[in-house]
Amino acid sequence: MPKTLAIRLDDALHAQASLMAQLLDVSLTELIRTAIDTYVESKRTDPELAAKADGIRQQIEADAANRQAAIETLFTNDEPATAPKRPSRSRKQPDAE
Repeated sequence: MPKTLAIRLDDALHAQASLMAQLLDVSLTELIRTAIDTYVESKRTDPELAAKADGIRQQIEADAANRQAAIETLFTNDEPATAPKRPSRSRKQPDAE
């Protein structure tokens, strides 16, 4: 489903984009859509961006696992198998001298 997007352009950029659209015989909307598409396509092979996306994907998966564990805990009497276990804290004994 198409989404509507409002953007703000300074006067100079708007004038240049409008002129470019007129010269190319396309609407300003089509010019902007094409520019965004070209930019997105150029970033698909960026290794730094791919690494960031992988980090986001891992966070999404961790969040989903936590939510699934919460639902499982909420509707069952058993602790979920995926619930993280917290290590017990032990008090450090003072050194005997």
